[in-house]
Amino acid sequence: MASKTYVTTIDERDTKLRLDDISTEPDKGVTREDAEARFGELSAELFGLQDLLWGAKTHSVLIVLQGMDTAGKDGVIKHVAGCLNPRGTNVVSFGVPTKEEQEHDFLWRVHRHAPRKGELALFNRSHYEDVLVVRVNNLVPESLWKERYGHIRDFEELLCEHDTIVLKFFLHISKSEQERRLLDREKDPSTAWKLNVNDWRTREKWRDFQDAYEEVLRRCATPRAPWHIVPADSKWFRNLAVITTTLNTLRPYKKIWQRKLDDMGLRGAAELAEYRRLQPAERGKSGKGDSRKGD
Repeated sequence: MASKTYVTTIDERDTKLRLDDISTEPDKGVTREDAEARFGELSAELFGLQDLLWGAKTHSVLIVLQGMDTAGKDGVIKHVAGCLNPRGTNVVSFGVPTKEEQEHDFLWRVHRHAPRKGELALFNRSHYEDVLVVRVNNLVPESLWKERYGHIRDFEELLCEHDTIVLKFFLHISKSEQERRLLDREKDPSTAWKLNVNDWRTREKWRDFQDAYEEVLRRCATPRAPWHIVPADSKWFRNLAVITTTLNTLRPYKKIWQRKLDDMGLRGAAELAEYRRLQPAERGKSGKGDSRKGD
């Protein structure tokens, strides 16, 4: 299982794809029991890598989560963030823009939450809402939102140039599974707080949103900021796919981060040795200069 990715990765612009042709079901060779056991093993590895990231402070990590309602953005955050040290982890949810946010360019509210070096940020929705919801609901002219694809590519390239590792996940859920989850919310008192009539109104525009997502995946996939399409009908498989892909992306940096920490350790040890070497001489100087007598 360790060598698999379980996702469809798009890393070039204008890649032809139809979401209807990409499965939302888990890999037939993976059982829930095996996936959950493997997730536990990988969570420990992710925690260790995050520790190196925090100490080295040579890179930051941004995980973007997008998907239709009920696709599992909150669930991924719950499970993946649960593997991380809260120190150095930031979760940001982007809803309807505030008045202040509307008075800036559409990327302003997102850029201010970009992770600093050493940090890992998870975005629940993101700057992509401005070419998804905005497009489907006709909130701005088409001539405006069409220009945003280029702005988004440039923004993500800027982050990469400043050593941010960008992972973008589209949680791919089927229309029938979404309906089942929406109905389950009505039956379960513990999830009733999530009930929102707008989820059903949005569902009526399913095809429009699928078209919008397909264009996002085609136009905003690059080698340094690829899209990973995650089969999301099964929650346990979705979680395994996200953590596996995240680790596959971060593992190549392990040696870089460890080498930085080793160098920091050597410098710190040398400075401490020099400090201790000078201590006897410093104490001698202070003793010679003290001519005070006791009462």
